[in-house]
This record gives sequence, structure tokens and C-alpha cells, in this order.
Amino acid sequence: MNKRIVVLGAGESGSGAAILAKEKGFDVFVSDCGTISEPYRALLDQNGVKWEDGKHSEELILNADEIIKSPGIPLTAPLIQKLQAQGTPIISEIEFAARYTNAKMICITGSNGKTTTTSLIFYILKQAGLNVGLAGNIGNSLALQVAHEDHDYYVIELSSFQLDNMYDFKADIAILLNITPDHLDRYDFKFQNYVDAKFRITRNQTADDAFIYWAEDPVIDRCLRTLRENHAIGATLYPYGFTCPNPLPIGEDELALKGRHNVLNSMAATIAANVLNIKKDVIRESLMSFKGVEHRLQYVATVRGVRWINDSKATNVNSCWYALESMTTPTVLILGGKDKGNDYSEIDDLVGEKCHTLVFMGLHNEKLREHFGQLNQKLTADGKQPITIIDTDNLHDAIQGAYHAAKEGDTVLLSPCCASFDLFKSYEDRGEQFMNAVRNL
Repeated sequence: MNKRIVVLGAGESGSGAAILAKEKGFDVFVSDCGTISEPYRALLDQNGVKWEDGKHSEELILNADEIIKSPGIPLTAPLIQKLQAQGTPIISEIEFAARYTNAKMICITGSNGKTTTTSLIFYILKQAGLNVGLAGNIGNSLALQVAHEDHDYYVIELSSFQLDNMYDFKADIAILLNITPDHLDRYDFKFQNYVDAKFRITRNQTADDAFIYWAEDPVIDRCLRTLRENHAIGATLYPYGFTCPNPLPIGEDELALKGRHNVLNSMAATIAANVLNIKKDVIRESLMSFKGVEHRLQYVATVRGVRWINDSKATNVNSCWYALESMTTPTVLILGGKDKGNDYSEIDDLVGEKCHTLVFMGLHNEKLREHFGQLNQKLTADGKQPITIIDTDNLHDAIQGAYHAAKEGDTVLLSPCCASFDLFKSYEDRGEQFMNAVRNL
């Protein structure tokens, strides 16, 4: 009798995993408690995969030999708890797909900069003429590519959620960009749990593999010291940073990507390309011509002399910090959404220095009002001008508030610090709606 695999969640990763499992001869069933979108329904039907949506039928799930879980399903979900209690193995799509390919895996994680760095490395490898796929949080499902394509390299963006259920997987090149508090609501509000999840990217690595990391990140430095003392890390280490030898083959002013954070992202990508023995002239040309990532400091339009910037991908406070750090004009900052246990004090100094107006855009702005109300009290006590605060609960009012608050020469920056799920389907949906509304001003 064929081994039974149940896939929980039928988005990009789940559908891809189901197709690969079916191709490999498993008895496959897909279950999604939400509504499976039409393209994925059609894909499953075309490949003869049985599925259900709108529910999880336990009698069809608890008999699985192995579960492939969507990263979006928390380990605390009651069904997952039942599966764990009975000892059913639960893995990620990436873990499953890696069993069926010998391709080299270049894996990128971090609290911020993952998508930009992943996209840049993929671009460099494509420019070098390598047979490479893009997977993980961006691109097509790794499992679907393994099923239908045959790449020699995969560049994979990995979230902490994906790393949680990876056990035997090994990255040939692992990149850890930074670690700042994020997704604490998924990690029992314990920062170390989140840190441990990020460091799983080094799991199973040997001296033949590379671990590239930002040497000036205090959290990475602290944890790496402990791992080295305990002989718990096997990879060859490649640190980068402003205090390390500069690996860039061009001057920072020649980089297509601007901002201090993008210099670091470019350093990480350059070291990865060097490890893969890509020619210096290819790396140089790629760094100069790369166009960047949608929804990350993306210029939208100039309206009445005011620049509007879409940074919807800034779903945590540290990402907003980098966006504010790159601002060179007086700024109106739009922020708010689904709070993930955020500590907004990280951006206080930059908000006080660069922003004259804050626009809150979320269904629950209480925490924002409290925090930045206290910041205004501090600014007033120091004899400084308080920041104007505009409180809204929808995109239209937020944009109108920002439009009337901004003066010629200002920048309006959407950099929310928060997840999008209170008002939008995703950060992409938030960014698209923002850009459409700005273009209609």
C-alpha cells in the first residue's frame, strides 16, 4: 500500500508539494480550511489530486504517514497538536522537495532584506548563464519546480516559519542577513525562540558549505559565539559588514540599490556569487543593473511636488527603520496594521528626526496612539515640535490625510511596521491598492 501524505494548505507551496508527491507515487490528499483559489483547484484536478476546502476532515488527515504543512499554520493549531501527539511526522514543502533534487541550494533568511537579497542573487546567477530556479517565499513552489523542471541551482527565500519544519534539509550556501524582533506572536512572545528558528538555516551544514552572515548584528554575533563554543556549527564562515573587508567589486555609489541596508544586501549577494566562482565582471554588471523588488521602497509618483513611496513590504519595525534611514526629505509616514508584538521605540529617533506627520492606518491603532503620544510628550518636554498624528482606519482616509499634510518637497512613505491582514489580503495587495490610489490623486 502506498504511503499516505496529507498536505495542509493549498497555496503555492502546498499545491506544489501535492503535485510532487503524486508524481512520486504517494497516496495524496490536500486539505485547506479556507477556500482554495481557482488556479490551484485546477492544478490539483489536472494532476488527479484529491482535495477538500472549507474544513479539515480529521478522519482523512489523522491517518497520514506524513504531513506537509503550510508555513502559515501555527504549531499551536489544535489539528497540529493532535498529529504531534500521535507522532505523525510534520515537515515543510522545502524539506519534502529537497529529497528529490541534487541541485545546489542557496538559502536566504533574516528579519529584513530577504526578498531583495534573494532576487539579487538569482539575478546574478541568471546573468552568469546558470540554470537556476527562484523559490521559497518568492517565485514558484520549489516542489513544483522539482516536479516539472530540472535546475542545477535554487535560490530560496526562507521564513522562520518554513525553517521550523525543516530537519534533514541542508543549504549549500546559507545566508543570515539580520535578526530583529518579528513574528513574536508565533513564538510565544519569546525572542530567543524566533532567533533559534532563524539559526536553523545552518542545520546539517559541513565544512564544504558556506554560512554568510552580517558580522555587526549583535544577536547573530552572540548566538554564533555560543554555537562555536559548543562546536554546533559546521559550515565555513563568511562574515560581511562595514568593519569587514569590502567584497563589493564596485563603489557603493555605483550600486543600483540605494541605502545603507542595500549595501549590506549587496555584500551578502557578492560573497555568495564569489563562493559559486561567478566572474567578477558579471557580478559588477549585475550590481549596477538590478532593478530592485516591488513593494520595497518603490517609487510610485510625484504629486504636487511630493514623492510617494510604497514600502508595503515593511511588515516589521526594523524594516521601517531602514526605510526611514534612507529618507532625505521631510517625511509623512503611514503606518499600522496587524501588530505582531512590535516595539515601536526602535524608530523613535528617526521619527523625531525625519517625520513631521504620522498617519495611522489600521483597525486597531491603540498601541500606536499610546506609543507615539508618549513620544510627543517627550519631544515637547525637550522643547521640540511635536509630530502631527492623523488617526484613520482605512486606506482612503490615510492617503487623504497624508495628501493634505504633505508639503512640496516632502516624501509620503508607506512603511507600515505591521502585517497587512487587518485590512488587506497581503502586503502585495496593500501595496497595489496604495499605488493605485496615489496614481488617482
